[in-house]
Amino acid sequence: MANMAGKTVIVTGGGGGIGGATCHMFATAGAKVAVFDMNLSAASKIAAQIETAGGVAVAFECDITNRATVDAAVAAVETKLGPVDVLVNNAGWDVFKPFVKSVPAEWEKLIAINLTGALHMHHAILPGMADRNAGRIVNVASDAARVGSSGEAVYAACKGGLVALSKTLAREHARHGITVNVICPGPTDTALLSGVAEGAANPAKLIEAFTRAIPLGRLGKPEDVARAILFLGSDDASFITGQVLSVSGGLTMNG
Repeated sequence: MANMAGKTVIVTGGGGGIGGATCHMFATAGAKVAVFDMNLSAASKIAAQIETAGGVAVAFECDITNRATVDAAVAAVETKLGPVDVLVNNAGWDVFKPFVKSVPAEWEKLIAINLTGALHMHHAILPGMADRNAGRIVNVASDAARVGSSGEAVYAACKGGLVALSKTLAREHARHGITVNVICPGPTDTALLSGVAEGAANPAKLIEAFTRAIPLGRLGKPEDVARAILFLGSDDASFITGQVLSVSGGLTMNG
């Protein structure tokens, strides 16, 4: 496992499935973890589990769609845990329905959480990383960004934007020693997937279809994604930037 001793890591959506697994993974590797989530109770639960296991973690209530809240939370992290070495933009939200049946209010929420929230986090964190000439950013997008996904048009658009943003920032900040990479999970057994499935006519049938479509024959586990995030957030990946990695059991095999 990568050595993250002394590193300060922010994980947005840290109270959820992939986010929680990522927080645990970094803490086990020795990092000080800032667990960001709109749901302070969920974030606190993850932080408490890490502390009980002997790690270092602090929960922060943060609505990434609100820039003032983001700035305040980042400042609190730097006060309590030190300068931010790694940012994991993991927070996300989705609704499953055909585009023509979706409504502008849903688009606005999807964009605010999945794209604007990540913009806020990058904008708040990058100046400090650039000053220190070091940093790792891992953005969690989706295979929907790479190949499209019926019923997820706006979500896919947001995640596609996150991929393009990541590649651009990787170019802009390579001279600062900052790497920016993207993880694209396939269907993963999380509360978010369950929530998405509930929007389908037959949720159980949708989950079964997802599972059948995956060559490795199962849904992803949060830990599958978290391991890849840890790698890209560590010095083991110091010569990797601007890249997109699918963690999908072979559901997509893009070159």
